[in-house]
Amino acid sequence: MAKQIVWTKKAETIFSKILEYYIQRNGNNTYSKKLLYEIKRLTDLLSKHPWIGTRTKEQNIRVLINKNYKIFYRIETTTIIILLIWDNRQNPKDLKL
Repeated sequence: MAKQIVWTKKAETIFSKILEYYIQRNGNNTYSKKLLYEIKRLTDLLSKHPWIGTRTKEQNIRVLINKNYKIFYRIETTTIIILLIWDNRQNPKDLKL
């Protein structure tokens, strides 16, 4: 049975900033739409197969890596909590779960 996907406010905010950055940088929303579709596809996959991500050093947190992005999440009984979407091209020192 598929689990419900729930985004934290932090994850929503950071992902929105990533999308906005590429709209500003590219002068259109083509890449942001493509990225939004890809993240949606990956979260749908996580919903059905929550254990596909790799364990992290943080207890109960897993990460799904896809090209330039990481999705950090936590599996709960009926939900998957999206904690953070991270663009791997950012400074890793700024990464805070």
